[in-house]
Amino acid sequence: MTQENLDATNNPTPFGKGVKQRDLIKMTPEEIEAFLFEWHTMNIATINHDNTIHLVAMWYGFIEGCPALETKAKSQKVNNLRRNPQITCLIEEGDSYDQLRGVEMVGHAEIVEDPDRIFALGVSVFERTSGAPYTEEMRPAVEMMINKRVAIKIHIDKYVSWDHRKLGLPSMG
Repeated sequence: MTQENLDATNNPTPFGKGVKQRDLIKMTPEEIEAFLFEWHTMNIATINHDNTIHLVAMWYGFIEGCPALETKAKSQKVNNLRRNPQITCLIEEGDSYDQLRGVEMVGHAEIVEDPDRIFALGVSVFERTSGAPYTEEMRPAVEMMINKRVAIKIHIDKYVSWDHRKLGLPSMG
């Protein structure tokens, strides 16, 4: 047995020598998609006029296959995105290290002002928050929710993901 093999077999970590933990916890594209479609709150970061970060938590839905949120047309995040469309979003969960998982999305935002597209997002958010499929009886509630609002459609350039459950660590919770 070579010294390299000996080091790997005597290593007390489950990772072995030379294996990056990052590679072990990365989600597959299918896992990322499934995670995004679960119910979570999304933290979104935009850049203020003074280059500080504006960070807020938002409920989100989907339009045209992309994550999106609805917000007041004159909100700080919309003002920031009109100046600079860069956006970073974070969705995460887990109450202990062994259960942490999340997805960071880096991209650019499209401000949507078309009423039909905003309504489609409103339906998506309403269905996700209520847990019920949309019916026409829900139209007044959706219309009230999107009144004087725009949609922010997130075009994702890069995903960063992690799922610590893949490490097989003992439960810490």
